[in-house]
Amino acid sequence: MSGNDCIFCAITSGAIPAEIVESTDTIVAFRDIAPKADVHVLIVPREHHANVVDLAAANPALLADMAAMAGRVADAQCNGEFRWVFNTGPRAGQSVFHVHGHLLGGSELPWGDA
Repeated sequence: MSGNDCIFCAITSGAIPAEIVESTDTIVAFRDIAPKADVHVLIVPREHHANVVDLAAANPALLADMAAMAGRVADAQCNGEFRWVFNTGPRAGQSVFHVHGHLLGGSELPWGDA
């Protein structure tokens, strides 16, 4: 699945609008439409991969670039303190099968102390 079949491919290409926080040639960070924390930003590669495991196998440098963007966004949005969550598979809560990391931060994170 890619292109018109994938909502995140449409968002990263600009075909569907989103509240963009940061963007590069390879990655887009945008606000989640149903936030679970004060700061809830999705970090999404423009390149389509179903999940984080597939991305890590196919393009580990792109995953590292996503981590760097997550750090920059967290520095700007929540003083560098954040959780970065990947859901992999429907039973784990993945509903869009284009890899994306949920950056969660702010005054109260939704899971308390870990």
